[in-house]
Amino acid sequence: MLNKETIDQFRGQFRGDVIEPTDPRYNEVRKVYNGMIDRKPALFAQCTDVADVMAAIRFGRDQGMRVSIRGGGHNAAGLGICDDGLVIDLCKMKYVHVDPASGTVRVGGGCTWSDVDHATHAFGLAVPCGFVSSTGVAGLTLGGGIGYLTRQYGLTIDNLLAADVVLADGSFVVASATQNADLFWALRGGGGNFGVVTSFLFQGRPVSTVCAGPMLWELDQAEDMMKWYREFIATAPEEINGFFAVMTVPPGPPFPEALHFKKMCAIVWCYPGTMEQANRILDPVRAYRKPAFEFFVPMPFPMLQGMFDGLYPPGLQWYWKGDFFNELSDAAIALHLQHAAKLPTLHSTMHLYPINGAAHRVGKSDTPWAYRDAALCQVIVGVDPDPANQGKITDWAKGYHDALHPYGAGGGYVNFMMEEGDDRVRATYGANYDRLSAVKAKYDPSNFFRVNQNIKAATA
Repeated sequence: MLNKETIDQFRGQFRGDVIEPTDPRYNEVRKVYNGMIDRKPALFAQCTDVADVMAAIRFGRDQGMRVSIRGGGHNAAGLGICDDGLVIDLCKMKYVHVDPASGTVRVGGGCTWSDVDHATHAFGLAVPCGFVSSTGVAGLTLGGGIGYLTRQYGLTIDNLLAADVVLADGSFVVASATQNADLFWALRGGGGNFGVVTSFLFQGRPVSTVCAGPMLWELDQAEDMMKWYREFIATAPEEINGFFAVMTVPPGPPFPEALHFKKMCAIVWCYPGTMEQANRILDPVRAYRKPAFEFFVPMPFPMLQGMFDGLYPPGLQWYWKGDFFNELSDAAIALHLQHAAKLPTLHSTMHLYPINGAAHRVGKSDTPWAYRDAALCQVIVGVDPDPANQGKITDWAKGYHDALHPYGAGGGYVNFMMEEGDDRVRATYGANYDRLSAVKAKYDPSNFFRVNQNIKAATA
């Protein structure tokens, strides 16, 4: 049990805010993106700089505390926060520095992708990231990073050049291809197992205005559209990206009132060229099955990244399940149709993200991200504002996943996992797990960083 004197001594070594359960800010600070998570830490250490992170790690270690690391607070399982422990919170470490000469982007560990998008767009750049701008940079990057630019520029980790890291012993290191290369390898997909990443150095990519947005079809056309999509996305130019979705149409713009609350299927596109070029690529889908509605227009890339932020604000109840697929078979499509017809709430959805193109040109062991040869990454999310619907959305997501899992590639995507156990973590990393375990043994042999999708240290 922490006493006042111990906490006061820590405050004397720390520039940021130290927040206890008696602090009036406590209940607000302990909220995370997933409203299903309701944990009560013993202490928050809101770090302002690397020295604060070092002090917090030493304090947590000296006090024998359970420690979690929170970047953007977006983690599906809420693993940035822990009961009765110390939360090392990077929310004050928000900065983005763009070097226009090299095109590199330095990002603080507490940033969200909206922070990055805002800073890079002014220079005609973007860092390949995800699909929702409120996502934390740290969590998405350390888990891999699938997004709108994956087919053209690879995963987020494929664009990571270096990371500043505070290790479990409180020491500071730089991880890159030339410094602590084993740690750099592990960080690119191995999650928060190896240290606290206080800043990331990315290679920015030339992205400014994109032609983007959703096309919607009636749900009774979902079988045809899935079959068309699996053929198209396998050979389409790498510049075009689109994820397939089953959804309930939200009651607001840009969707017409006649479609509000209707279950439909969709493809959300992104293309970095002109509308004329985009239409040449996409006119075949319009000819195959005319969309019931489309909102496909030129827009700044940050607008696309933030398109769904209003639909998915922080605090909703979430239950996530994910898998990789080497193919989208007819049998799998039939199961998709069964479960899509039972979407339980307005916010619940299923997405299929393509991971071919540039993502396939990185070897399966070049990073820990083991499913480089998969065609698609699937995420199923049961989502609703009302805690009373927690069981309904969880049961739907689990049932949908269990039906499709036999057709999958084995493991899941670490960023789409709840707390699912050691076997699931091992399956996620496949043949790369033993190497990750060896890196864990070197940099965190006592498993100080264990509130995560945990990798166990190799034993001699």
